[in-house]
Amino acid sequence: MKKTRLFSYSVLASAIATSFIPLSAAHAQESADKQIETIQITATRRSGSIQETPLNISAMTSDVMDQQGISDLDDMARWVPGLTITDQGGREGSPIIVRGLNTNSSGPDNDAGTVATYFGEIPLFVNVRLADVQRVEVLIGPQGTLYGAGTLGGAIRYIPREVDLDLTTAEVSVDAFKMNESDSVGSESSFVINAPLIAGQLGIRASLNYYNDPGYIDYNYLVKEPGVSVADPDWSDADDVAANIKTKKDANGEDTLTGRIALRWTPTDWLDGTLTYFYQKQKVEGRSITHYNALSSENPLSEIIGKYESAYRYAEPNDKEDSLLSLELKADLGFAELVSATGFAQSDEEGQRDQTDLLIRLDYSYEEFPAFSAYTKEVSSEDNFTQEIRLVSKGESDLSWIVGAYYNKQKSDGSSKEFTPEFDVYAVEVWETGGNYRPDELEYYSVDKSTVKEMALFGELSYQVTDKLSVTAGLRAYKYEVKAESAVDTPLYYTSIGYEDDFGVMIYREDADAIELDFEDASADDSGNLFKLNASYQFTDSVMAYATVSEGFRIGGANGVAACPSDTSSLAGQTVCALPEEQLFDADKTTNYELGFKSTWLRNKLHFNAALFNVDWDDAQVQGATTFGQQPITINAGGANSKGVEISTRAILSDELTMYATYAYTKAELTSDAPYMLGILTEDDIEALGLTAARAAEIQASYDGADGDRLPGSPEHQFSFGLTYSTEVFNDHLLDINYGITSQSDMYSTVGLKGNGEVIPGYSLSNISARISGDAWSASLYVDNLFDKYAYTSVRRDKGDIGEATFSEMNSNASEMLRNYGHYLLKPRTVGVKFKYLFEI
Repeated sequence: MKKTRLFSYSVLASAIATSFIPLSAAHAQESADKQIETIQITATRRSGSIQETPLNISAMTSDVMDQQGISDLDDMARWVPGLTITDQGGREGSPIIVRGLNTNSSGPDNDAGTVATYFGEIPLFVNVRLADVQRVEVLIGPQGTLYGAGTLGGAIRYIPREVDLDLTTAEVSVDAFKMNESDSVGSESSFVINAPLIAGQLGIRASLNYYNDPGYIDYNYLVKEPGVSVADPDWSDADDVAANIKTKKDANGEDTLTGRIALRWTPTDWLDGTLTYFYQKQKVEGRSITHYNALSSENPLSEIIGKYESAYRYAEPNDKEDSLLSLELKADLGFAELVSATGFAQSDEEGQRDQTDLLIRLDYSYEEFPAFSAYTKEVSSEDNFTQEIRLVSKGESDLSWIVGAYYNKQKSDGSSKEFTPEFDVYAVEVWETGGNYRPDELEYYSVDKSTVKEMALFGELSYQVTDKLSVTAGLRAYKYEVKAESAVDTPLYYTSIGYEDDFGVMIYREDADAIELDFEDASADDSGNLFKLNASYQFTDSVMAYATVSEGFRIGGANGVAACPSDTSSLAGQTVCALPEEQLFDADKTTNYELGFKSTWLRNKLHFNAALFNVDWDDAQVQGATTFGQQPITINAGGANSKGVEISTRAILSDELTMYATYAYTKAELTSDAPYMLGILTEDDIEALGLTAARAAEIQASYDGADGDRLPGSPEHQFSFGLTYSTEVFNDHLLDINYGITSQSDMYSTVGLKGNGEVIPGYSLSNISARISGDAWSASLYVDNLFDKYAYTSVRRDKGDIGEATFSEMNSNASEMLRNYGHYLLKPRTVGVKFKYLFEI
């Protein structure tokens, strides 16, 4: 019998479907007849193994995540068939896409919103650092009859480690790494302590994690003094450049602090309660975007910019603070388990970004000011109250059931301030507008507030028809309401430039600090029902097939753009407003059809699972723009469809060697035309650009979605393969050597490559690591992106910005100056060492 070790055998083969089991049992099993470990999951609200559960579900445990260097959901997604997360660095909300259900451009902040993420039992939409997390479960397909938060495409659950009421332990881990292209060493450190306060009844667990990513993108073209320094000096004149430009190395770094404290109390054998406070604070320096090969050929900067350089004129920091206070109660009522989950989450975010290009592109002659540049400061806050309660039947009856109720209230406030340093002086003194100075330099100001309430009753009824056949029916009844108010102002325009009244007299605001916000209200509500039908058949003890039809749902809402006046003919200047049909957007819905197969072979040495799926998507919520001001909004497209296959297998090849592999094929496309999906060409645009009717129609067609257009943001083919070699070394220590490769085919940046979309080439990533472990410690050496692959993960804007696309008339003003268009990058090769130690007190 081998000695029990804290860091026991674990392999990539069990990465997607493995849980922590008693280590002595694991080694006894390994010695006798090594088998694939059995994971117990709770995604179906009951404990059971993945191979026994008739759903498409994946899971990854903390030990395997540690071995593979998986620290967040972006890393994990490469190993889950059917799940795509486009890594856009710490600053952006990386889109989470299930089975290709996405219609938005694969650029910043375009999360398709098709997935519900849970921290424990509470919905929490945060990319959580995977510190002190027991496992992550990913359910592919709508889950609205199992979960309170409506899920259009799937659900992701972060399961934190439970408070142990019997053992006092402490765990320390330290990680140091060096990335190519970075001038500094990064690090991650964590500390976890678990302590019973009253043995068997009361205990506490606390964890703290600090992550420092030094960054690898250089911002070498920042303006020294806004409104004074020239953003585009003579790049061939070193003195001119030095007088106007400053640099910032590794300007996309990140510092994230994550903490959790949990107090668990079991006063009786039928009641178990846990009070948890979770906190995460993230400070990101800038976007992980390069402008290499992304500037106009007429821009001299295009000849000197490097592969890991961004050409933004301003640093783009972003600070985000998230917290969650939750109370989870479980009560054994005998006939059923009662679970109550109450949560209050808060999120505050503040960021700055370069806004120069937007104003130049508007063709209001801003670029005539030699030192023109602009930046935006954005502030947002959100409060979320959630209450979910459910009953789960117990016992050995052939009939089992789940019933639950859900309530969520979300209040959000946001504002955006756009500044144009010294432009008021230029307008008054050079243009001689006759206006007044605007010392605060505030060019644009928008405010929006919203309250969303969602309520649902949900449940499932299952019946074991025979020893082999089981059927489940689920139902969800939902209701939601949205109330929003918003307002915009362009203070500098009305103060320094002015406008004509009905008598041709120029009007200016006298008060240099005046801001006028005329709030407009908008509201939406809806209710309805969703269903689920599932049947499974157990052909043998190790072979099972299932069929599922399920519906998913995502609520509608308000766009938060001020309403246009009834007489739009009077609109002039920098008007930003929404027409009646642009103020609100409707709910969208999916219907998922799936056939699945799960099998275990060779005395539990080989698992092979597969699923065929077809998803119909109705009234898909997509990104659009207002007619006046081209403000981004959400609109509804007619429909889309996704179909494909997902396969996963894992096997023990020998006593030392194990493997894991996945493959997914997804074909996702529109099933009806979607006019104006990517933009709208107004009569004013046509007149200003001097377009013929034929050319205008051609341009508009390039911005319209059409039946059969491929959806963006996810590859058609995904593949992963991993091997782990395990052996004993140095007097009964365990050595694990892991190699993994993940690959994906190309992606589209926009629907059907419309609106100057582009193909983002596919790529493969290789990771390798070696870990040696003893009874209470482990030490690892790892290399991520082993071959230092240089690849794009997504794109921001398009080539029309730089006047080098088929259809660039819409945004080609001063294209030789624009720098918005760029690409998000994979992290370069990263070499690191990690050490972990567990104390038992």
